[in-house]
Amino acid sequence: MKTAIKAAVAAQMIPDGAVLLIGGFMGVGTPNRLIDALVARGARGLTVVANDTALPGRGIGKLISSGAVSRAIVSHIGLNPETQAKMISGEIEVELVPQGTLVERIRSGGVGLGGVLTATGLGTPVADGKQIIQIDGRSFIVEKPIQGDFALIAARQADYVGNLEYTLTAHNFNPIMAMAADTVIAEPEHIVPVGVISPDSVKTPGVLVDHILERAA
Repeated sequence: MKTAIKAAVAAQMIPDGAVLLIGGFMGVGTPNRLIDALVARGARGLTVVANDTALPGRGIGKLISSGAVSRAIVSHIGLNPETQAKMISGEIEVELVPQGTLVERIRSGGVGLGGVLTATGLGTPVADGKQIIQIDGRSFIVEKPIQGDFALIAARQADYVGNLEYTLTAHNFNPIMAMAADTVIAEPEHIVPVGVISPDSVKTPGVLVDHILERAA
């Protein structure tokens, strides 16, 4: 059994300078209460690994606006002009990673692989400074694994031992990120007794989850 904690308590666990894997796709499937708590705490120097930085005032965009982020590893920033402006000014370092490559780098970090071989990005700035290898006459970029200090995960439901169920685009990054961090904090919409979530619907087993947020009031 896991004891549910408040968002503010979870935010205090996360030190400045931490590497955060944050689920979501344009703000969908993002742990918004955890983000709000980090903003309220005044977090600084965070490295955020995510699909994108959402929009100003939404999801990860709140961390950008508050000055909490010093580095972002994402697949795009096109919907957030604040991220773009801060990248141009040098306030935030942005590493743009093709979306599929980003997911695979996180997955490889979670399952203990040494990296990912991909042809995506060859001949572009994505390949700059990276090892290129030849296999059967084809060139591949060696992309290194990504791991985080914390994974901040949004789920539809959690049960009392931390098994997680997701819906729709929350599946895109959350289950993979839950494998690739030292500490996993889940923000479920509902907390239910063990057995309510069908075993076939469990995408993240409770053994991977360290903390569960209390349900919203």
